[in-house]
Amino acid sequence: MNLLLWGVDMTDAMFPILELIKETGYDTVEIPIMDLNPKKWEGWRKKLDELGLSVVAETINGPEHNSIDKSEFKRKDALDFNKAVLDCADVLGVELLIGPIHSALGVFTGAPATEEEKKWGAEVLHDLSEHAQKYNITLGLEYLNRFESYLVSCTDELMELMGRVNHPSCKLMFDTFHANIEEKRLPDAIRKMADHLVHVQLSENDRGTLGHGHVNFEEVISTLKEIDYKGVISVEAFSQKLVAANIWRKMFESEEQLTKDSYKYLKVLTR
Repeated sequence: MNLLLWGVDMTDAMFPILELIKETGYDTVEIPIMDLNPKKWEGWRKKLDELGLSVVAETINGPEHNSIDKSEFKRKDALDFNKAVLDCADVLGVELLIGPIHSALGVFTGAPATEEEKKWGAEVLHDLSEHAQKYNITLGLEYLNRFESYLVSCTDELMELMGRVNHPSCKLMFDTFHANIEEKRLPDAIRKMADHLVHVQLSENDRGTLGHGHVNFEEVISTLKEIDYKGVISVEAFSQKLVAANIWRKMFESEEQLTKDSYKYLKVLTR
């Protein structure tokens, strides 16, 4: 279960939410790391161990952390930010850092990505992969849809970027929300990245409760079984608490309802 459903403020007040997630039946949580104080995460590690919850870390790069910026200084700042995220992720004991860490969310130039921007992005990701390797953490790169990113916005572009990075610690993840917008057929996209797929996020077309929209999760799960996918399958849903998601109307009854109903829906599909 992805904690961004409750926003980005990861304080100790979230601990009852972790208990709800565990009681519902989930065995893993996705934790957004925006607070770069490693000491802060020590309490989280203790609570997670107490509950027996595994962790996948994720982060979001804003305009101030853009690894394809023209400024070499700003590109280095983006690298330093993501290295600090990895330092915190190590405190949590994670093996995977996911997200659109290749460039800044919502930053556009009004033109397609240039060869130079692709080169810059790959260079930063290679250096970040080197840092991740020290912790035995794998990066799971995520593409966003065309309205949120322009460096990579489909499976083919993401695989090309991974090839440019050319590092064993740099792999791919798959998010049904973005794929539902950008891919011709979701199963074909999954098969294409199968050898490099380390994480899957299931997200409804309206970011609400799984099974209450039009994404064909049955064929997604079927394809994951076909390729013998062994990684985590997570529920990613957003509310008005996550301003960056631009959700201005309520899509579900409550966070608890979404958490429980999405779990029940997935249990039927995955059995």
